[in-house]
Amino acid sequence: MLDKNGIAKRIAKEVQNGYYVNLGIGIPTLVANFVRDDIEVEFQSENGVLGMGPFPFEGEEDADLINAGKQTITTLDGASFFDSATSFSMIRGQHVHLTILGAMEVAENGDIANWKIPGYMVKGMGGAMDLVASAENIIVAMMHTNKKGDSKLLKRCSLPLTGVACVKKIVTNLAVLEVTKDGFKLLERAPGISVETIQQATEGYLIVEGVVPEMKL
Repeated sequence: MLDKNGIAKRIAKEVQNGYYVNLGIGIPTLVANFVRDDIEVEFQSENGVLGMGPFPFEGEEDADLINAGKQTITTLDGASFFDSATSFSMIRGQHVHLTILGAMEVAENGDIANWKIPGYMVKGMGGAMDLVASAENIIVAMMHTNKKGDSKLLKRCSLPLTGVACVKKIVTNLAVLEVTKDGFKLLERAPGISVETIQQATEGYLIVEGVVPEMKL
């Protein structure tokens, strides 16, 4: 199965030339490390950065350059910085072509829960609500199961929702899946992972059509 870098590497293949891409907290932040060198992409962070690059090498960090997850970042030539009002105008105005988010749960109809676990203190939903309400192309990067081995791809989310019927595609450590009106459609398997393993790890309805290819990373 894939590790977090493997998930990010597979999602990077979804990024196309000329895209403006918002990277959420967690696994999505790794995607910038794997985008092809022959395409031009602008990575946006909701705290007010356009033109993020890969993570800095150790010893080259600048504490003043951070993403929404408070991780140090690099910026590319032509990068710009702005306030949150401008950042969310970009998001709400649907100027972002692709949004990549982490999630704790995704339902078979595309509902997403990624901001709160009951009983744990959090500051608030943050920008996730704006992203899922405004974006037309949302890919989720997540682990297929939790630490107990329970599925995180569900019939219905059990955690408080961030957005309803908004997720288009999911890349996990086991598979690539498309969210359809009928459920999760299995598109690709992680190297060495069988369809049966994915079926056992998926609580929501899983659609399997024909031979499912392995991911090409």
